Amino acid sequence: MNKACSLLLVSAIVFGSVEAQAQSALSVRVRGTITGFDGHELQVKSRDDKKLHIDITDATKIKTVVAHKLSDIKQGSFVGVTAIRKVMHGPLVAREVHIFPEAQRGVGEGHYAWDLEPGSTMTNANVDAIVHTKAGTELTLSYKEGRRKIIVPRDVPIVSFRPADKSALRKGMQIFCIAQESANGSLKAKHISVGKNGMKPPM
Repeated sequence: MNKACSLLLVSAIVFGSVEAQAQSALSVRVRGTITGFDGHELQVKSRDDKKLHIDITDATKIKTVVAHKLSDIKQGSFVGVTAIRKVMHGPLVAREVHIFPEAQRGVGEGHYAWDLEPGSTMTNANVDAIVHTKAGTELTLSYKEGRRKIIVPRDVPIVSFRPADKSALRKGMQIFCIAQESANGSLKAKHISVGKNGMKPPM
């Protein structure tokens, strides 16, 4: 085998290895209740009754979910809104709204499918306008690719996040976790939102 062929083979192996590593980790969302925590591994009963084990590392970002009022959403706020269409071609109706701190402006910006329930969407965007209607409060949201109007009913949960540490991961607490799933099925937590005072993270 000549030198050029050898270099091509080595390059193929290296790039193939990088691609395999990239494909070996999959981002998954976990919603459920903490059943145990030993400081390193979190045991969770998921909403579909699966018993999951999730690794917690020093890089895991932990936050508590704090209740807010609709009036805390201001023009210029950066928010995330989970919503559905109750009727075909009808308006998007919020299931929850979370207010991002200013330092997280732009996180996950856009409008895309979500998995809270069938047909749900997530919109992370800037609040351009707030209009009060009979159906609820209409938020006009703008993001890089466009704009959306979403109705927020009066009884919809409004929340924000506060930084926390591992002490927040207590048995019985409700969580929403974004984790990396490796090729062997193991889970490593990237972000965990913990309900406070019995709250269930609504997103």
